[in-house]
Amino acid sequence: MLKKLLASFLLISSFNLMAADPQIGQDFEKTAQVIPTANPAKIEVNEIFWYGCIHCYHMDPVLEAWAKKLPADVTFKRTPGLPNPSWAPMAKAFYTLEELKLLEKLHTPLFDAVHKQKVLNPTDEKAVIDWITKQSGLDRIKVEEHFKSFSMNNKLNRAAQTFKASGATGVPSLVIDGQYITSSTMVGGNEQALRVTDYIVSNIRADKAKAATPAKK
Repeated sequence: MLKKLLASFLLISSFNLMAADPQIGQDFEKTAQVIPTANPAKIEVNEIFWYGCIHCYHMDPVLEAWAKKLPADVTFKRTPGLPNPSWAPMAKAFYTLEELKLLEKLHTPLFDAVHKQKVLNPTDEKAVIDWITKQSGLDRIKVEEHFKSFSMNNKLNRAAQTFKASGATGVPSLVIDGQYITSSTMVGGNEQALRVTDYIVSNIRADKAKAATPAKK
């Protein structure tokens, strides 16, 4: 009987531990600075990632499936991580694909080229340009122009600023509404990171609804 009671107590304790709300300072943090979002009327979830990161590669299909089910008041975007110059070629690749409207078509193949086929060095800008040229069928000069454009420099600067302002120590990291950050490293897995994200989103939604409700006289 004592063993059964002890086993029941341990099971209940384990359930309560798993069911506990995520905690700031443990499962998520405030960003180092508040990051402006594209649309204040929406709750923005921003993944900071790098194509050269194996953890980002593993996170990507999980995140894609999650993003397809988002409610109307939540938007999802990606920002290339840029903590150092060696990550710039892949940041340029992301923005080039975005500008050429090829991101949906080549986002996953680019990840695969680095991590599955292992045919692309993510820090080799020439090789990245060659890969995009071959996969897109575009003229190489056109792809190079995007890589070297003035607008590209502006985007890279913003990406670097976002990484710094987020307080991220690695990738992938998820920034929620420009105010909070979590990651699979912080919480122990990709699914867990998305559950924490959902928790933060629901609390921000509740705060927005409360702020929009007129106070009773």
